[in-house]
This record gives sequence, structure tokens and C-alpha cells, in this order.
Amino acid sequence: MTVTGIITAIIVGLIIGALARLVLPGKQNISILLTILVGIVAALIGTAIAAAVGVSDTPGIDWIELVIQVVIAAIGVSIVGALRGGRAR
Repeated sequence: MTVTGIITAIIVGLIIGALARLVLPGKQNISILLTILVGIVAALIGTAIAAAVGVSDTPGIDWIELVIQVVIAAIGVSIVGALRGGRAR
């Protein structure tokens, strides 16, 4: 993964985290900063998975890669929300 790919994954990660919260039903009990961090990690992991599968270098927008990233982010937001849900603020 190149530096440009990492920077792009981070920028996309900001959006991915927000999309993950929109996809999940109900209220997620995590901060926006944690959502952004989960989105960045999901974007990086999703990019690596898409590259391994061979769908990351297509002309135009990589819709399959984007879907993979959103699914991973939604799973991450669910896990983090469940772990933080029982803690008092």
C-alpha cells in the first residue's frame, strides 16, 4: 500500500465511520472521535482485503471496496458500542 493509498484510506475512513453509524439500527453509544477511528481502521483493513481479492484497482470508483469498508466499519462500531455500552460516563 502506497502513501497515497494510506492517506486516501484515512480520508475515506472519516466518511466510512459516519456511514457505518447510519447503517446500524438504533443508538450507538460511542463518541464521534471513536467512530472516526473505527472508520479509519476499517478503511485500511477494507483496502487491504480489496487488494488481496483483486478488486481495488478498477477504473472509476471502487464500489466493492467501499462496501467492504462500510461492512467492516459497521461491525467495528457495533463491537465498540457493545464494549462501551455498559460503562458509565
